[in-house]
Amino acid sequence: QVHLVESGGGLVQPGASLRLSCAYSGRTMSVYRMGWFRQAPGKDREFVARVNWVDNSEAYADSVKGRFTISRDNAKNTIYLQMNSLKPEDTAMYYCAATHDPTSLSTEALKYADWGQGTQVTVSS
Repeated sequence: QVHLVESGGGLVQPGASLRLSCAYSGRTMSVYRMGWFRQAPGKDREFVARVNWVDNSEAYADSVKGRFTISRDNAKNTIYLQMNSLKPEDTAMYYCAATHDPTSLSTEALKYADWGQGTQVTVSS
């Protein structure tokens, strides 16, 4: 099992930036991919971004492409989600997750075995 702890959420105005962090520990040798998901009240959990560990390739949801960037710092055992030009519709609880399954699709939340507790992002004027 991989232990994940998110941080960095908060209340910001539209157009602002935030950087979320996700510290990981535990059974990380078998991790294939880590991703960020978000869930707004009354909505399903949705894919935001992911990074594959084997080649550091990235992928993003269309709604955040060009505004969000996922990155990984091996020395700090942390992945980040840099969020720029935030919009009210970005308001949600943000979760990081890890999957050990190389056959899974990036967007399949059910294929991610390990999850953090989440960090709240609220974008409002």
